[in-house]
Amino acid sequence: MFYVFLLIVGILSLAAYVLFIFNTVPGAKEERLGIVEPLPADTGAWRADLESEAGKQAKAEGLVREERHYFYENAQRLVLQVRYRNPETREVVRVEPEVAVKRKRIKV
Repeated sequence: MFYVFLLIVGILSLAAYVLFIFNTVPGAKEERLGIVEPLPADTGAWRADLESEAGKQAKAEGLVREERHYFYENAQRLVLQVRYRNPETREVVRVEPEVAVKRKRIKV
């Protein structure tokens, strides 16, 4: 029973150490896990989506489907935003919910 307790304490202390080091030491996370892939070149710019199935469906409805990648700097989160616009009035008709984009880590 003592060995089980000792193992649990060891695992908890190791987890606390790793969390502490990754959050406070600059570059520790990148060194051990790799760097995050760069942001898309057109981050923040809206572009018309005409090739995808959803874009073709929007065109059949008389709308233009636009999408963009947006990066929230404070949360370090990349999302895909989609909106539908009326081509004559340029008014936004509807907006889809944001979808988080998972960025891969590249080993250095």
